[in-house]
Amino acid sequence: MGSITDISGFKVGHAQDLEALTGCTVVLCPPNTVGGVDQRGGAPGTRETDLLHTAHLVNQVTAVLLTGGSAFGLDAASGVMRYCEENKRGLNTGLGIVPIVPAAVLFDLGIGDPSVRPDAEMGYQACQNASADQPAEGNVGAGTGATVGKILTPKMATKSGIGTASIDLGGGGKVGAIVAVNAFGDVIDPESGQIIAGARGIKGYADTFKVMKTFVGRKVMGFATGPANTVIGVVATNVRLDKEGATRVAQMAHNGLARTIRPAFTLLDGDTCFALSCGEAEMDLNIVGAYAAQAYQEAILNAVQKAEKAGGVPAMK
Repeated sequence: MGSITDISGFKVGHAQDLEALTGCTVVLCPPNTVGGVDQRGGAPGTRETDLLHTAHLVNQVTAVLLTGGSAFGLDAASGVMRYCEENKRGLNTGLGIVPIVPAAVLFDLGIGDPSVRPDAEMGYQACQNASADQPAEGNVGAGTGATVGKILTPKMATKSGIGTASIDLGGGGKVGAIVAVNAFGDVIDPESGQIIAGARGIKGYADTFKVMKTFVGRKVMGFATGPANTVIGVVATNVRLDKEGATRVAQMAHNGLARTIRPAFTLLDGDTCFALSCGEAEMDLNIVGAYAAQAYQEAILNAVQKAEKAGGVPAMK
């Protein structure tokens, strides 16, 4: 299904600590990239999302950071800003370059070493590693410590990671996605409706949706789980969009999450999707949004399919 770097001008870089099981991923944008955001989960950790709102002044995005480490991981954005400033990437204020770096975090402190989190140096390293090649998937970058299916405690979860995909829209248009998958719920194959990664029971997957309404499920909701989840991602397109259009694409892209994760957008998740547009292709917004959801869906599936066992948590494979 390709990758987000199939969209001309975008680069992706990962940096991670494979012993502490945390990391971050940066998407470096070409000049004049327009951004939007859809923040739908109930427990977000974000930075610079307000400026993406359509009523606000700034119209360009320099880079987007996806990171582990919960709120601590937002420190990695400082390293991304330093790299961008050194390379003269950002908003020219007349008094200097100010990089615009929206960011979102996921909670991976329940696996590996919780005292180690992405910091400014790791964010800088991710930028140095950025390229237009197909990004690595699975246990890398922001997906290093990602897991899914935590209703029966994180120990009974399944290892996840980060995935990417892209779709050719025809007529010169393209859309791609990259997603770090750290959901409270289970990941579902939308074709078969079967769980492919999630909360593990005595025999196979427990099915979070069914467990939630049992006596055990009602007792553990909000207690053993906490706000320790989140799916964060980016969609990018070469179809020309304004901020309002980019925001709409981010909203539609989130439909891909709803098709692949059950339950979706809970108060225990901080699900956040950024949308980026840089290009001259002309296409109906509805087409871009519809296929952004498809790319987001495929990236989520790739994230769990490419993940490997880590921290004592088994993976799908």
